[in-house]
Amino acid sequence: MASMSSGNPVDEITPRENAACPAQPSPKEKAQKSSIAKECASDQSSLPYSSFTRKQKWLIISLSTFAAAFSPLSSFIFFPAITALSDSLRVSVGRINLTITSYMVVAGIAPALLGDLADTTGRRVVYLLMMSIYCVANVGLALQSNWAALFVLRMVQSFGSAATIAVGYGVVSDIATPAERGEFVSGMVLGPNIATAIGPIAGGALAESPGWRWIFWLLSLLSGTCLLSLACFLPETARSVVGNGSAPVSGLRRALFSYLRLSRLPAPPEKSSNAENGQSPPGSVSARKNLHVPNPIASLKLLWAKDCILIVLIFGIFYMNLSCVQASTSTLFISLYGISDLKSGLVYLPSGIGSIIGAYGTGFVLKYDYRVTARKHGITINIEGGDDINMFPIEKARFRSIWYSISTAGICTIGYGWALNSRLHIAIPLVLQFIIGFSTAMVFNMSGTLLVDVHPKTPSAASAANSIVRCLLAGGGLALVQIFIENIGVQWTFTLFGGLCMGCLGLAQLEWSYGKLWRDKMRERGAGR
Repeated sequence: MASMSSGNPVDEITPRENAACPAQPSPKEKAQKSSIAKECASDQSSLPYSSFTRKQKWLIISLSTFAAAFSPLSSFIFFPAITALSDSLRVSVGRINLTITSYMVVAGIAPALLGDLADTTGRRVVYLLMMSIYCVANVGLALQSNWAALFVLRMVQSFGSAATIAVGYGVVSDIATPAERGEFVSGMVLGPNIATAIGPIAGGALAESPGWRWIFWLLSLLSGTCLLSLACFLPETARSVVGNGSAPVSGLRRALFSYLRLSRLPAPPEKSSNAENGQSPPGSVSARKNLHVPNPIASLKLLWAKDCILIVLIFGIFYMNLSCVQASTSTLFISLYGISDLKSGLVYLPSGIGSIIGAYGTGFVLKYDYRVTARKHGITINIEGGDDINMFPIEKARFRSIWYSISTAGICTIGYGWALNSRLHIAIPLVLQFIIGFSTAMVFNMSGTLLVDVHPKTPSAASAANSIVRCLLAGGGLALVQIFIENIGVQWTFTLFGGLCMGCLGLAQLEWSYGKLWRDKMRERGAGR
């Protein structure tokens, strides 16, 4: 490895007396140099990837998943209130739907700005900024009484919540080694999956009584609680700011309470073999920037990488499919099965519960697949220091089991459309929704984990690139799904969406086969991530 030769401790410590004719060291000097090299190597290897304990890591993940829950919650709690808002504000349902479109447009743009800011300035500062904006927007939404205010404040609300998942992925990359990353990603996305399940139920109940304004008062209360929790307990984790978490911080980057205060580790040498293999030295601070202008182009540039675009396309297609299934659920079940508006919120439960179980279960699958892949390639897993992803076939580990999830989701989506068309017993499409939610959550976690694995320096920016693609695809799908249902029928509509999901098998195969080769070529060209 080039990094081993350039970062040799002996070369750094021992000066050259004469470049043309170097003096030959004595046996005693050779022994001293060897001792120094071993001592430096020991110091480097003794530094953990993260100085947070496992208990502290899970507390950080708990705070991150709490914040990440607001992104889907803002959408799904709003759906059951569309009719009530239309009547209250005296505008058409179509105009209320425009606020959903504006929400999704901002949801695609905001992560590109805030993701880059989180990678360079710090996760904690961006979290506090987002939750403050989100809380204020919800207070405004609860008080507003006209469509124009609703339209604008929904965009502000989206800006405050849309990047929480992208920043959450960055937090996982900060504190978790590749071997344990799948487990922590599953924990981080648990909040969004729970929000997807309970959001429609809460929205339907509040819209019916005491009224739609209480939807936004509830979001204000929850986001205020989240903001206070983040301010008090969340430490800074960005590796560009605190290294492995042991570097001292001050101001907004420091938690109000010292519950997560860490013992300070000795600062390591500035140069390390890790510096050239895609990751900063575990305890070092590669960059400190008090002021950084967000660069949305940083996220867009990542989409030019072959492996990145394949991963985000898989994620985006499945996000579009799930969004179209859920957005049409209430209308279809009311028209086909004659259920009430209030009960229509309950039909979202199977998909939500499936997503929760799938997200939780994927952590165990990813951990097992990582170990199997490491053993197959003769690699010893380094839990404390973290494995060198540039030398590890991470694509084969993360996508080892994705084939089953892709196939299951695609087949069940097709079956879901035909079950609705035949008006089979209501339990059948609900069971299929459960399976779709379960398998889709597994695809999300596997592809999302791989995305931050291959972008260790800019995990939030990579997740922001993912947000751009998935929001564009979901927006297009939501604009067309009702048109398709009315013109070609529900059965062929979901046959089309299921076929797109099945097409992801080819994308996954390309990533599985050539992903590492593409990464190696990128590194050789000096386009490090």
